[in-house]
Amino acid sequence: MKLGVFTVLFAQKPFEEMLDYVKEAGLDAVELGTGNYPGNAHCNPDELLSDEKKLKEFKQTVAQKGLQISALSCHGNPLSPDKSFAQQSHETFVKTVQLAEKLEVPVVNCFSGTPGDHEGAKYPNWPVAPWPNEYREVLKWQWEEKLIPYWKEWGKYAADHNVKIGLELHGGFLVHTPATLLRLREAVGEVIGANLDPSHLWWQGIDPVAAIKILGKEGAIHHFHAKDTYIDQDNVNMYGLTDMQSYANLQERAWLFRTVGYGHDLKTWADILSALRLVGYDYVVSIEHEDALLSIEEGFHKAVENLKQVMPKETLGEMWWV
Repeated sequence: MKLGVFTVLFAQKPFEEMLDYVKEAGLDAVELGTGNYPGNAHCNPDELLSDEKKLKEFKQTVAQKGLQISALSCHGNPLSPDKSFAQQSHETFVKTVQLAEKLEVPVVNCFSGTPGDHEGAKYPNWPVAPWPNEYREVLKWQWEEKLIPYWKEWGKYAADHNVKIGLELHGGFLVHTPATLLRLREAVGEVIGANLDPSHLWWQGIDPVAAIKILGKEGAIHHFHAKDTYIDQDNVNMYGLTDMQSYANLQERAWLFRTVGYGHDLKTWADILSALRLVGYDYVVSIEHEDALLSIEEGFHKAVENLKQVMPKETLGEMWWV
């Protein structure tokens, strides 16, 4: 496995300075945002797709720094009833797939999307209960009329461009659990897989090790995010795991995103990384920083330090004791 970082946290650093900083920290890879929610501070598809010279220089710069690009990420909502944002999300996804092919990056990370509850809806609707029955009817319509048709068409587009789609299992979107990921994968094909982030599994009550085993058996893990979550049980008792308070309301929230090792101990992270190796995942572990209790610099370096202690890097040899 290789250690990388989702570079949106360093959006204020110039591109080459960011690469040098990442390399000096001992990392092997970068995951670059190309627009929508992550922004495109270091990787603008419009600029790179329209200028072959810029594209070549961009690719050479990353290689000369001794790094690889693990994924391009364009998290948005192409199914949103907000037609303007849906179109922006979709167009950014298409350009990101085209750019990934030219840069020989195998994975594009994004969200599955969430539509409204009918054709004339104004806002996305995320049903989370099967009763009253209208919730179940909304969910059926969303999957059959919106989600599956969209990804059948654009999943094929990605596959035709030699790119896999890493869907982040994130609450608020239709694909947010191993079951929903596998359901869409069955309908669309193996181009669909997970950008697996344990932080979103923990707050849903899902054991990341179990999720890795479930998805790993199907070869359905395309990329991996390293981010932690702290669960405050007292606040869970008050607000539940679907806590709708602002992330800035730190003392009251049921859970908070944390740096690796600050929500769960390193034994837990060792189990997660061992499970990845067990199911044959031998790609990049990409650090994502969204910890409100640690600065960007400190949170990043703590994550690097903690992951280096437990992440297997060497190629496996023969079992001499067998």
